[in-house]
Amino acid sequence: MYRVIQWGTGAVGTEMMTAILDHLDDLQLIGAKVYSEDKGGIDIGTLAGRAPIGVPATTDADAILALEADCVLYTPRTARVDEVCALLASGKNVATTAFMFHPQRMQAADRDRVLAACEAGASSVHGSGINPGNLSGVLPLALSGMSRTIDKITLQERADWSVYESTGITFDNMAFGQPVDAISPTATEFLAFNSSIFAEQVWFIGDSLGAQLDEVTATVEAVAAQEDHQIFDHLLRAGTTAGQRWNWAGMRDGVPLVEIETLWTVGGEYPRHWPSPQHGWTLTIEGDPSMRTHFLSLASFSRAASMEEHVRSANVATAMQVLNAVPAVCAAPPGFATTATLPLIRSRAGFSAQP
Repeated sequence: MYRVIQWGTGAVGTEMMTAILDHLDDLQLIGAKVYSEDKGGIDIGTLAGRAPIGVPATTDADAILALEADCVLYTPRTARVDEVCALLASGKNVATTAFMFHPQRMQAADRDRVLAACEAGASSVHGSGINPGNLSGVLPLALSGMSRTIDKITLQERADWSVYESTGITFDNMAFGQPVDAISPTATEFLAFNSSIFAEQVWFIGDSLGAQLDEVTATVEAVAAQEDHQIFDHLLRAGTTAGQRWNWAGMRDGVPLVEIETLWTVGGEYPRHWPSPQHGWTLTIEGDPSMRTHFLSLASFSRAASMEEHVRSANVATAMQVLNAVPAVCAAPPGFATTATLPLIRSRAGFSAQP
């Protein structure tokens, strides 16, 4: 039995909690860190939409640190190295969807702090998810096993955020609805952080496959809305940012060898001058042989489902990639446990959920 703590009970954190309560008998939720006073003191089961389990959530980080746990599922809206270091030093392993995907390319000072915390607590930390995560890490490496040689790897993501209910991320963090000239890879603390984790993934692919990259560049093109759009409780006004085309390119001798591109819109307007891949993620490997695969996460391909269910499916995929890794993270030696060093992560509930 693994004792786990949920740190952050937003969209992804809630999917982790429901999976534990509904399907994973060898994981026991013993605590949850929340940020809203309204959630503080509420039973974790209630927060997850399930029956109470007798464990209240708390806003007190020190109370979480005092708990004896095997692993912390760290899914905050804004990640903090200090928080993760405190958890690791207290002897808790950490599995996160937020960052630390490729520690080799983290800032040296942060990497050293995390390693020192791992040594102090004999603990390990693992970062993964969907993208960054499986689709920009595990999948390229798995497909590369069928390659003789590789010329270029590109991952392209197209998504409209209009149906994503976490408007705090869409408008506050990602700055949709702001002036187009306010969007850049360094415009805000969050945009800089977000850009850095995608750049890490480019380095990850390049370092893992011997690309010998010189640098990773980051660019973004912001596009204004042509008309007003009501997005849940937010009004996206015409003339403000409704599209962001980000590109992170791993360069060698001025030639891009690894690229991650995201084509993100809000309001349903799609710029005509942008490329138009299918919605979802398209991974292309140019080489001998050349390969392409398209990934789309939906609630179901065989039954009728609501748009809310379809949107939620990506949160489920993000959550489960990390939650299924908990036993491997707990078994890993102290330090960083990456998607390249852990064993293949597979579903642990599998077909057991079938009636």
